[in-house]
Amino acid sequence: MNEKIWTRRGFITSLSRTALVLSMEDVLKLAAHAQQPATQPVPQIGARPEYTAKARGAKMLPSPVTGTPLGFSFIDVAKESGLNAKTIYGGQHKNRYLLETTGCGVAFYDFDHDDWLDLFLVNGTTLEGFPKGQEPISRLFKNNRDGTFTDITAKSGMTRSGWGQGCCVGDYDNDGLDDLFVSYYGQNILYKNHGDGTFTDVTAKAGLTQSRLRWNSGCAFLDYDKDGHLDLFVANYIDFDIKTAPLPEAAGCAYKGMQVACGPPGLDGGKNILYHNNGDGTFTDVSQKSGMWETIGTYGLSVTVADLDNDGWPDIYVANDSTAATYYQNQKDGTFKDVAVESGIAYSPDGKPQAGMGVSVGDFNRDGLLDIVKTNFAGDTDSLYLNLGDGTFEDHTYLSGLGINTRYLGWGVGFLDVDNDGWLDIFISNGHVYPEVDGSHLDAPYAEHKYLYRNLRNGQFEEVTDQAGSGITTAVPARGCAFGDYNNDGTMDAVVNCVNAPPQLLRNEATIQRNWIKVRLVGTKSNRTAVGARITVTAQTTSQEKSGVGKQPLRQIEEVRSGGSYYSQNDLRIHFGLDQAVKADLVEIVWPSGSRDALKDLAANHLYVIEEGGKILKSMPMGAAVAVEKKV
Repeated sequence: MNEKIWTRRGFITSLSRTALVLSMEDVLKLAAHAQQPATQPVPQIGARPEYTAKARGAKMLPSPVTGTPLGFSFIDVAKESGLNAKTIYGGQHKNRYLLETTGCGVAFYDFDHDDWLDLFLVNGTTLEGFPKGQEPISRLFKNNRDGTFTDITAKSGMTRSGWGQGCCVGDYDNDGLDDLFVSYYGQNILYKNHGDGTFTDVTAKAGLTQSRLRWNSGCAFLDYDKDGHLDLFVANYIDFDIKTAPLPEAAGCAYKGMQVACGPPGLDGGKNILYHNNGDGTFTDVSQKSGMWETIGTYGLSVTVADLDNDGWPDIYVANDSTAATYYQNQKDGTFKDVAVESGIAYSPDGKPQAGMGVSVGDFNRDGLLDIVKTNFAGDTDSLYLNLGDGTFEDHTYLSGLGINTRYLGWGVGFLDVDNDGWLDIFISNGHVYPEVDGSHLDAPYAEHKYLYRNLRNGQFEEVTDQAGSGITTAVPARGCAFGDYNNDGTMDAVVNCVNAPPQLLRNEATIQRNWIKVRLVGTKSNRTAVGARITVTAQTTSQEKSGVGKQPLRQIEEVRSGGSYYSQNDLRIHFGLDQAVKADLVEIVWPSGSRDALKDLAANHLYVIEEGGKILKSMPMGAAVAVEKKV
């Protein structure tokens, strides 16, 4: 018997060295066969594929961070901040259908452009429903600029109820106000923003009415053809109808011997949707002709958009449940091609499908390339993919230190610099999918604490969950989470939407003061929200870590992004930690239109609102800099 162990990328690469000519379908089938044992069991309906690889002890590289104080702590201040709206989603102790398990997203959404982050919390419902007038609805909270929020939902006109899923933000009509899209099991909704806390449902007017029942999931605005108008991508989970869906007792659906809701294995997957913006306030469905349906994986949940291959065009990555992830590479002609397998970001390190939930992108090793972190089901690790810069990625889950955790089930996730040292850390919200696990003897509860990984600046991470404060260690049934500086103190905070529980608002309290800079972009030739713009910040910082004192270059990249995490929307202002640097020596912007701007010597601890063309519309000191505002 041949004992050679194949990797999926190695197998596909080997084909290129032979004269064998195969179709891509044949290649994929052979690659799958090369990874599977002779007898591969078919996944039972109601159970995700289990990933049993053991954490491999990676050799730790020297790090200037190891042994240093953490420098921050997260505290849940939701109650005292006025976030008292409980999210309702499915049965609290038992679920009959998978529909009751996915939960909702959340948005840090500055709807009035005052540069104080407001909040939008997606809500759900139950199978039993509610009396008319008492249905749960999503909630909009206005930031009072003093650490508290006011519920303005009644005024806003956001009265829609139902099985809410995800949300994303973007100025679809280029009127200078960011609009809000909310996905549903059922009909989605597009809210046009009037800037004063009121919104109008323009779904039908915009051409977004759906002709059939869909389980819409993650969403993102993007300008995929770079015409200056934001298009819209909406992932789809399962082709699901309660009237015909199997009940667990009838179908024998089980998780570790426990009767649970059926799916997704055994159910038909949904088809992802791409809407093209016509430039007149309406959209056209271009899903099929653009290649959205030509994918290996299905069961789409979360989505992120980023220029993953550095060619200047936005690509789409989708975290799929119980199957291969999807990487839609932009072909620059209005079409996309799924190259997840060839790129090495479709499967686990062992070539197995994973149950992906949330996804985030960021340049964690500061090499100028965007990497990917993806959360997965319980019994598996989360995934970290390192961008190699040649169109491929390597799985660095174990090499980075993320492979130590397999117990909890991850949902919302983000690359963010929690301590302002200029290196991206990883924040993951967890919660089990089946409420039935409570009261059982399984090793994972329904409410779970989060994971926080500190970047060691050497390609590896250190889990610091236990040191990161009660906001991280308190167990909650988390789903979507979003990241942003809601109190404008210069540190990144988080908001978490939970299932059948109040939300969490996690305030980041710094104990070590470091500098930072924020940038909000306003497009002119490009879309007004500047979605897809890439910002590069270069600074010089004096490091006094164990490695010694000296000037060290600090160069970071990030893009303006709609949607992400799990079903959620982060702050559209881009935050860069500067460590001890007192200024950003150079801020470079590449706009979706292709135009470029460069601004020099921008003082730290300020927000800069920059218009395409290089004009600074606003310079706003924040945090410790408030007392020393400089006019620009």
